[in-house]
Amino acid sequence: MAVHIRDREGIPGPAGLEGEQSGRGRNTACIVGPASLHSYVPMRSVSLPLLQKLMPFALLLCLGCAAAAQAAPHRMVVSSGDCRDAELSGQSKAFYDALRARPDQRLLGAAEFGARLFPASSRSFEDLQRQLDAAQDQFYEGRNARASQLLDDALRDIGRLPPGESRWKLYVRAQLLHGLNHRGLGKTKDSDAAFLKVLRLQPKYQLDPDQFAPSLRQAFEKLRRDQARAPKVKLSVKSTLPSSDVYLEGLSVGQTPVLLELPAGAYELSVVKGDAVSFPRQVQVQGADTPLLVDLAYEGSVTAAPFPCLSIVDGSEERTLSHAVRLGGTLGVEEVIVVRLERPSSGPKWFAATVLNVEGGQKLREGGFKTQGLDAPSEALSALVDFVTTGRSPSNLVVMNNANGRAPWDAGGGRGASASGTGSDLTAPNRLSEETEVSTTAGPPRTGLRVASYVALGAGVAALGGAGVVRLMAQKDLDGLEARRAANDGRLVSTDAEAVALRGALVKKSGLMTGLLVGGGAAVVTGAVLFLVSSPAKAPPVTLGVVADGTGAAAAVSGSF
Repeated sequence: MAVHIRDREGIPGPAGLEGEQSGRGRNTACIVGPASLHSYVPMRSVSLPLLQKLMPFALLLCLGCAAAAQAAPHRMVVSSGDCRDAELSGQSKAFYDALRARPDQRLLGAAEFGARLFPASSRSFEDLQRQLDAAQDQFYEGRNARASQLLDDALRDIGRLPPGESRWKLYVRAQLLHGLNHRGLGKTKDSDAAFLKVLRLQPKYQLDPDQFAPSLRQAFEKLRRDQARAPKVKLSVKSTLPSSDVYLEGLSVGQTPVLLELPAGAYELSVVKGDAVSFPRQVQVQGADTPLLVDLAYEGSVTAAPFPCLSIVDGSEERTLSHAVRLGGTLGVEEVIVVRLERPSSGPKWFAATVLNVEGGQKLREGGFKTQGLDAPSEALSALVDFVTTGRSPSNLVVMNNANGRAPWDAGGGRGASASGTGSDLTAPNRLSEETEVSTTAGPPRTGLRVASYVALGAGVAALGGAGVVRLMAQKDLDGLEARRAANDGRLVSTDAEAVALRGALVKKSGLMTGLLVGGGAAVVTGAVLFLVSSPAKAPPVTLGVVADGTGAAAAVSGSF
């Protein structure tokens, strides 16, 4: 058994849709001291007893900020590969459980993953049909409030059903019953709104004369005519997978690329092609024309059951990792751990994990171990979890990349495989390339503090530069004051108005320069402290291992250089 660790390298940033990534830095810092108080409040205006009362609260605030800065990053685990592979799902779940068992791990659960991306209905089509029957009975018995409650509850679950004709029929029936029920309550506007939700997508829909009174059918026809005359908004839907089916509220409205003219309003849109299904989304169709591009190649690769997974279609690892970064941005986590089963054309099978930083799109760490059968060895899982969370791993499990800077599962059983059974049958590189520069950090980069340090240093340098400019401006007043002193026989007299004015200007500039020097110095010191705090923790020590067999020998080195 051996664990492979790959160093940090850049991942191509996501391209295409916007609004899915954003900064996730949550590191904070708090600095309280005389300099910061003096920068905002004159010291003479703050009494010493008040400062003594405020200081404990400030210290508590700093401790809270420090605790937040040291908190474990919000992570999620997602598998990649064949999402129907039971072995991949089982070992991914085992890794997730081992990681979740560690203290202070803030993990996005599999249930929350599914609920946020693919909210599923808790009831079947048949269950919802029976609930609509019950709502209709409540309406005819005069229990309008209860009928309205049942209809609202049913519509929530109808919106979570797979798109298609069956869902649309349930949706239409629920909205028409809503229209009937609101009419019974005297809520004409609410009734019209329910009817229009059917007519806006199916303008030729006809009410059943056996269920709807003539007066109600007349009102429905008037709504149809009014909506036909109302202005429309163009909705253009395109997909990265051509000829994808487009659904609005579950009703099929065409294939991409499609251009629709719709009444203004909110619509639930889904795009489907084969097994690829987009994330359900609310689309606001209003104002100007609304263009929409759905990256179905990305969204369709994501599944929630039996374990959160990214399917690999074209075998591109880089594209899969880019999709994982985008997924982390969509779900608002700081780190994504991608786990997978690697089956090289020759050699052992590996279970590997890659840690990605969402904000920077960087590959932080990568490790793996040999596995056989459906279940991963508990010792190897524990070692891999240690590495993922801390950057450290037991020395007897740590190996290096090969000379090409590629993982052993990528090498396909390359040179130097050992038959000695010592558990370290991997080769070591004879040089360090850019890709294999061993600089794996023991923790995630604190980009928030690093940015704050740059801002503080920049502000400090600007303040110090401003102090220099004020000093140059004051020199002219100082020269003028010396000239007035010489004109008055070496003395400054209070009756000399020009000398008094020059002296006042010098006092003001002196005060301004002092403030800039103090503030600039404090900002520079603060920036330096934040820079040091945001620096990566000390890397694990260097480990050396030697493997020998009948064909030769190889050395394995790990650590940070």
